[in-house]
Amino acid sequence: MTRRIWKSGGRFEEVASYSRAKRIGPFVWVAGTTAIEPSGRIHAPGDVEAQTSYVLSRIEEALKAVGAEMRHVGRVRAYLTDMSSAGKFAHVHGTVFRDIDPVLTAVQAGLTQPGLMVEIDVDAVIHDENGEISGI
Repeated sequence: MTRRIWKSGGRFEEVASYSRAKRIGPFVWVAGTTAIEPSGRIHAPGDVEAQTSYVLSRIEEALKAVGAEMRHVGRVRAYLTDMSSAGKFAHVHGTVFRDIDPVLTAVQAGLTQPGLMVEIDVDAVIHDENGEISGI
């Protein structure tokens, strides 16, 4: 069975002993991901659309690192600092996941730094175009 982890180099990954992405067999989990750039700066402070796009691109990178793709995502959880911006989040999510249609949960939550607007985590199952999973 395939087992892979991927660490993005985030400052808490070693301290908290976690991976950005983990794959066991066909199952993949990507940890809560925010718009903190590798430099430590917040990407587009206060802009939920720009942050959602940035975060989803980071999630795509994490998925690829363990052999998965966005089309394999079955569940998305989003944590928004302000639910009045949910429509802007939904627009970007809808563009990225068009014709993939994962289940989606969005809740309002406090995030770790002022200016962060969204945190997203995903679960995925690697499958073929017919939804079949090989090796199980």
